[in-house]
Amino acid sequence: MGDQMQLIVEKLNQEPFRRNYNLISFDSLESVQLLQLLSDVLGEIDPKHAVDIREELPEQTAKRMLSLLGILKYKPPGSVADLSAFRQGLVTGSKAVIHPVLHWLLQRTNELKKRAYLARFLVKLEVPAEFLQDDTVADINTQYEELMEAFKNLHKEHEQLKTSGLSTAEIRRDISAMEEEKDQLVKRVERLKKRVETVQNHQRMLEIARQLRLEKEREESLAHQKQEQKSQLFHAEQRLQRAQLQLKEMQDAVADSKPESLMKKLEEEINFNSYLVTEKMPRELESKKASVYLLQKVVAEPAMTQSDLTALESEINGVNAQMNQLIEKRMMKYEPTDSKFSMYRQQASLLARKKEAKVEELQAAREELARLERQAQHRSSQAHELEGSEALTEDEFKQYVTKLRGKNTLYKKKRLEIAEITAECGILQRTEELLRQRHEAIQQQLQSTEEKKGISGYSYTQEELERVSAVKSEMDEMKGQTLDNMSEMVKKLNAVVAEKKASLAPVIKELRQLRQKCQELTQECDEKKIQYDSCAAGLESNRSALEQEVKGLLEECAQEESNYHYTSCMRRILEVQLQRAKAEMKAYVCPEPQERRRAIREQYTRIILEQENLGKKLREKQKVVRESHGPNMKQMKMWQDFEQLMECKRECFQKQQNQAAIGQVIQEGGKDRLVL
Repeated sequence: MGDQMQLIVEKLNQEPFRRNYNLISFDSLESVQLLQLLSDVLGEIDPKHAVDIREELPEQTAKRMLSLLGILKYKPPGSVADLSAFRQGLVTGSKAVIHPVLHWLLQRTNELKKRAYLARFLVKLEVPAEFLQDDTVADINTQYEELMEAFKNLHKEHEQLKTSGLSTAEIRRDISAMEEEKDQLVKRVERLKKRVETVQNHQRMLEIARQLRLEKEREESLAHQKQEQKSQLFHAEQRLQRAQLQLKEMQDAVADSKPESLMKKLEEEINFNSYLVTEKMPRELESKKASVYLLQKVVAEPAMTQSDLTALESEINGVNAQMNQLIEKRMMKYEPTDSKFSMYRQQASLLARKKEAKVEELQAAREELARLERQAQHRSSQAHELEGSEALTEDEFKQYVTKLRGKNTLYKKKRLEIAEITAECGILQRTEELLRQRHEAIQQQLQSTEEKKGISGYSYTQEELERVSAVKSEMDEMKGQTLDNMSEMVKKLNAVVAEKKASLAPVIKELRQLRQKCQELTQECDEKKIQYDSCAAGLESNRSALEQEVKGLLEECAQEESNYHYTSCMRRILEVQLQRAKAEMKAYVCPEPQERRRAIREQYTRIILEQENLGKKLREKQKVVRESHGPNMKQMKMWQDFEQLMECKRECFQKQQNQAAIGQVIQEGGKDRLVL
């Protein structure tokens, strides 16, 4: 009890309560204060219960607390008979009742907040059956149930996203790492561009490199087409072989289809079926009936304890010992003729058992043959539908993996966006709830302030007084006329009420009994519902844990399969490279000059010599260009000066022609004036 109080005091002194209690001050709280403290704790779990218990009746307080504790699945200590004492203690504020409740609530506040939040949307509103006869009410109830199921699914997805392990810090680190890598690649490309620009004829070299890349891609596509054609040829050959095999089987069947062979097969099949019907099936049926009889006998008997089982085992051992003794005595009394008969009997039994075993083997072989024929027919139909489709090649598999990675990245982005939207939605809902709580708190504070000042309901009363003062003048005029009529009407109503009370007295008495019975049944229903909810929650948690485990194993399996395919591809590449290296070494070591010329080393050596010779020629050409550079520059300057001189002469000639044309026009104009 001391540990319980210590934990309660520690939790109450922390956020968000901050009560500053100690063990003595907490133990000295009165019943009303304890009830208010319990109401405050419940109000922290569910804001709707943050009320002042002085403003409501004790029965209402107890009913409100009991309903919330039932939703939170609180089980009072003790048996079912103590429930009435628990309710009474909750009404009176007993420490023996409230302290365990506070201890249970404060231990799991966060979990209970979540449960109370879910209860606001998942506690189903029971509609009477007579109301559901109305189509409008039935449609609204159906929509209500559909929305409840949708909320369940959304909440499960929200919890899964919370536990999926997405971290914004990791995503930011990945983004920053990718940005750094991008910057490094950009810088590297710029450095390579600068290095290439300093090389002579770099544009021509880049064009040659581009053509080389295009030719390599074309070579790869041609190799891929060649591989596809080989695979198609292989599949066509396989189809041809299967067709030839089927043709041969059909020819053999036609060749062996003689009347004698068919009659022989039919006789064997008839003998086998008659043996099954006359000997094997009846024995199996009798054994099944005997086992069913024994099982029914065991079921009909009462349950046995361990002592009964030990007694039966000892009795069985004793009976077995007696049987062994009788068999030994019988064998000792046998005569030689009886021993011969026993030998024949043993041989006959052995033959019968062998026959049964062979029949079972034959039946199993026939079943296996039928299963294999069905499987072969199914596979042949699948192959016919696929029309010789083949497995993925290496390039197709790489494209598939790349596409799958892109989809995975897109899925992660979408899942991150959903998580952000869900988090923002939760924040907005919480903000709305806080604003609603603040509004209610302000209204309550206004009411409490009016009560403290002695003007409770002042604003409402003021509005009512203004309205009543406007109506009062009109009503006063009508009062005199209607007063007599109202008095007579009141007398009649009193008489009618008295008659109704007299007639409803037995019905009310019966109704009270039914209400009491209804309360008992409701209580029992709530208890059963609490048990069902706890069991359902446990099963749901187990199912979710198993689903998470299966999901993890599937992802691990997919990853291992991808690693396997990648390793196999790398192994094939290394084998091809190793074969090329062995062929190169063999050609290089070979004494024949023709084989050695085919070696890659010899080819590269010839290319290096050709390039060295080309470099020597280019250097000689460069030397010649340098020696003739000065005279060539002087000659070029002389040609430029000559070009400028000729350009000046051309301009002067054009100016002289223009001036001569202008003078001629002026002279012609003067002659025209003289004529006029």
